[in-house]
Amino acid sequence: MFYRGKYTDGADGREMGAKRQRIIDQGPSFYGNSPGPSFMYTAPPPYSYVSQPPPFPVVRLRGLPFDCTEADVAEFFHGLDIVDVLFVHKNGKFTGEAFCVLGYPLQVDFALQKNRQNMGRRYVEVFRSKRQEYYKAIASEVGDARGGSPRRNAPRAKSSDEAKESAEHTGILRLRGLPFSAGKDDIIEFFKDFVLSEDAIHIVLNSEGRPSGEAFVEFANAEDSKTAMAKDRMTLGSRYIELFPSIPEEMDDAISRGR
Repeated sequence: MFYRGKYTDGADGREMGAKRQRIIDQGPSFYGNSPGPSFMYTAPPPYSYVSQPPPFPVVRLRGLPFDCTEADVAEFFHGLDIVDVLFVHKNGKFTGEAFCVLGYPLQVDFALQKNRQNMGRRYVEVFRSKRQEYYKAIASEVGDARGGSPRRNAPRAKSSDEAKESAEHTGILRLRGLPFSAGKDDIIEFFKDFVLSEDAIHIVLNSEGRPSGEAFVEFANAEDSKTAMAKDRMTLGSRYIELFPSIPEEMDDAISRGR
């Protein structure tokens, strides 16, 4: 799958979409046979890479709308060569994350300029990623489709959800993905099972003094904030809200940056 240009493992074409299909067709044994040192993307002149292969041109996106399509991602990165878009799922559900392979390493820097820009009503975070992370995500998707992980016996890093579960609670939660029109009353209603005052809610503003889509909520105690994590990825209006355990320093820094 590509939207502009073409791609191959050598030469100057692009067939990353076909590579992903081969991985799916051949099963888990294909994973791990990653290209050797000669694997390179030919960057357009006058740029060149000397003595080492160029970095794999992939970025990771977070906060995508749940109805997002490959065409939406291509439009979000309009003007860049989109080779492949891999949506990440967990237990059969879209997580709001994806990997996007670009045509050339130099395009990664342009893609990063889209960080925290909107797709529909949601702002999307864009991060640098690595070939190994992209391949691992492919393997995970293949494993889920076949009823098991191709590397189920191998140690792995904690997922985002596991990190949330193991994080120490201080009584503060960070909210991400809020509608820009959301006010303190809306957040109090979202956490209606808890006793909250308006003074305990801090809506983060951007450099222009407008709501950034994030907020911090101070609960009565750490136990309440831990219980409130049950609301993670539930909707407020038409948007799902992500919750993260936070600390006073992070909250104070975010609030001060918006002043």
